[in-house]
Amino acid sequence: MIEKTLERYTLTAKQCRYLKVKYAFDFLFALLALMVLGIPMLLVALLLKLTSPREPVLFRHERVGKDEKLFTLTKFRSMKSSAPKYMAAGWFENSEEYITRLGRFLRTTSLDELPQLFQVLSGKMSLIGPRPLIPQEETVHSLRNSAGVYQLRPGITGWAQVNGRDLVKDEDKAAYDQEYLENVSLAMDWKIFWMTVKKVLLRMDIKEGAHIEE
Repeated sequence: MIEKTLERYTLTAKQCRYLKVKYAFDFLFALLALMVLGIPMLLVALLLKLTSPREPVLFRHERVGKDEKLFTLTKFRSMKSSAPKYMAAGWFENSEEYITRLGRFLRTTSLDELPQLFQVLSGKMSLIGPRPLIPQEETVHSLRNSAGVYQLRPGITGWAQVNGRDLVKDEDKAAYDQEYLENVSLAMDWKIFWMTVKKVLLRMDIKEGAHIEE
């Protein structure tokens, strides 16, 4: 647990200039990534349809983005469509029974996140930033508002994710989000990028049932 008092922070002029460059880089990186990963993503979609022919390939969910504006987040489906909606998987009993076998693999390897590259292209998300929450996660939303975190676009990965991911409590998650907000820079993003690569490859800090159904 990190001890930090949440106080509203306003981005500096230097940080605002960096974010403009960052968003342009996000677009180019996402475009190139989709070109490279297009075939693997099609294979994942085919496997999902073959293993669960009656289930949709993609999962779409309403999330809170920059300036608290709602947007639709897209992921490869990892849970059955019968799973409870609009709540974190850890909020209901027996969440394990809703996760498909292929879905569990997609979650632990983070392959289910790849469709979010399209949200990066559209400008709704960034490669790195606070993870987008469902509107029902009121505790974290309140803490993020107090800190001014919604000045940033949400990210596919973020500072809280590389510091515990599924194991981070709400209060700590918001504190990590504020810490990222206060220190957002090329150096910070580069550090998070490489930490993310390490965490994904080693499948670290994963606790099934702690994710949102995504």
